[in-house]
Amino acid sequence: MSLSQTQIKYLKGLAHHRKPVVTVGNAGLSDAVLREIRIALKAHELLKIKLPALEREERQSLFAQICDDTGADAVQHIGRMAVIYRRAEKPKIQLPA
Repeated sequence: MSLSQTQIKYLKGLAHHRKPVVTVGNAGLSDAVLREIRIALKAHELLKIKLPALEREERQSLFAQICDDTGADAVQHIGRMAVIYRRAEKPKIQLPA
């Protein structure tokens, strides 16, 4: 599912006041971290993730890998914070059209 600009803007607003649910450590993206991200996506749909202190290109690559491995849509990536969204079977978040 690709998100429209209106939907991305709406999700950014919802994510702004949320705290990171998952933190990716300096060890990188392990199977356990991916499992936690998948569990958190099922529970929350919209997820804020704290990325490790890596170079910018490495963080962007890590963010893309998280989206690919979890089937989530990228919402935002600023500094060490990343926001992803994956619609649940019973959606809690009503996206604008």
